[in-house]
Amino acid sequence: MFWTIFKILLFVALVLALAYGAGQLMDSDQTIGLRILDMEFVLGPIQALVALALFTAAVWLALKLLGLALAILRFMNGDETAVRRFFTRNREKRGLDALLSALIAQAEGDGKTAIAKAEKAHKLLNRPVMTQLLVAQAAEMKGNRALAEESYKTLLADNRSRFVAVQGLMRTKLEQGDKDKARALAAKALEMQPAHEATQTMLLQLQTEAEDWVGARKTLLIKKSSGHLPRDVWRRRDALLALQDAEGLAAKGDLSRAREAAIEAHRLAPDLIPAAVAAAQALVAQGKGSYAAKVLKKAWKTQPHPELAAAFAAIEPGETPAQRLGRFEKLLRLHPDADESKLLRAELLIAAEDFPAARRALGDMCDRNPTLRALTIMAAIERGEGADDAVVRGWLARALTAKRGPQWVCAKCQHVHATWQAICDNCGAFDTLEWRDAPDSAGPSATQTELLPLIVGSLPNPAGEDADLIDAGAEQTEVAEKKLS
Repeated sequence: MFWTIFKILLFVALVLALAYGAGQLMDSDQTIGLRILDMEFVLGPIQALVALALFTAAVWLALKLLGLALAILRFMNGDETAVRRFFTRNREKRGLDALLSALIAQAEGDGKTAIAKAEKAHKLLNRPVMTQLLVAQAAEMKGNRALAEESYKTLLADNRSRFVAVQGLMRTKLEQGDKDKARALAAKALEMQPAHEATQTMLLQLQTEAEDWVGARKTLLIKKSSGHLPRDVWRRRDALLALQDAEGLAAKGDLSRAREAAIEAHRLAPDLIPAAVAAAQALVAQGKGSYAAKVLKKAWKTQPHPELAAAFAAIEPGETPAQRLGRFEKLLRLHPDADESKLLRAELLIAAEDFPAARRALGDMCDRNPTLRALTIMAAIERGEGADDAVVRGWLARALTAKRGPQWVCAKCQHVHATWQAICDNCGAFDTLEWRDAPDSAGPSATQTELLPLIVGSLPNPAGEDADLIDAGAEQTEVAEKKLS
């Protein structure tokens, strides 16, 4: 509505301006003198405008007549005759039919027919970019790498098809297994069209596979700048790449730059556990133990994790068990009810040889969430309190068949990793590792380890039955052990 009113007002203003200008010219006493041969004309302002318009029209008409005369001369000379136009139209028709057949064959998956029809269209039509591109795609679909590569190289000469040609060459190099050239071609394609999302993703994947962490960080920044990556996701993934860069630098012996990269990774993603651990180790190496403790406490507040606890213990490696238990209190108080806090407290109390307190710290975890770690800790507590070997072996036997608890699991392929890493060993996915329970694999094992608690030991009876039953179970265990031996 506003735009319509604006256009109406603009039109009225132009009409008023023209009327005002014409009135000014008519009121003006100025004249224009024009001499043609021996004749002299005196024109007023309006007459001069009319004469200029007539002169312009006459020039335009003269040019048109000249063009018509040249066209008649070409026609009389045999150029563009009816017969030639007939054959030209017939050639184009056959070329378009071949092009259509090639497109249909390509859609049907018939690569051989698609190549033949595309080459025929290339000979008949004067459209080299269109037909050569179709030949290249058909050859790529059929698996004819040589023809596809040759066709894509031909397309490099035209600005309109250069980007597509570079992408096609990149795919052929990937099929040949030459990832170094494919990565160089992907970088060239991204330089030509920085906002192309598929090229960004491909180049980032190739750079991470080649452990080109610096280049991958630049590509990731381009992807964020073009709007294809949210800022929070970019910060996390940039932190992962910085962390990988730190590991690479440390392997090369450049410890100074490695520590800087680790600290930068933590700055980008403070809640990322591996980054917090690496940053704490770098700060400890620089003699900044108090800063390292702050980094680990902040990460622990987000999520308790055993790797954070190990890094926190490494800040003061020479302390006594009692001193360590006191220093860890500040960390444990951040999440007192978390399973990781209970397990960690029990381990610290076992190291300090306070086994009753360790049992109380563990609570009901062996019944509520019997993981390998919890059952092993309970076996250590029983051993520390002087329980029979059969009881200790019983807890350890249960631990053999218990679930492992949280581990680094790939969210894409469910592969379990012993340590965190940016790229999955199994499927090659980037940033897919999560700290959680592995997929449930419960069930009878091939070695019948579920029978171990009956063979190697017994557990205390929680219902408080007669102690003779426990002794009988121990005797049965000894008999079973003699049979096995």
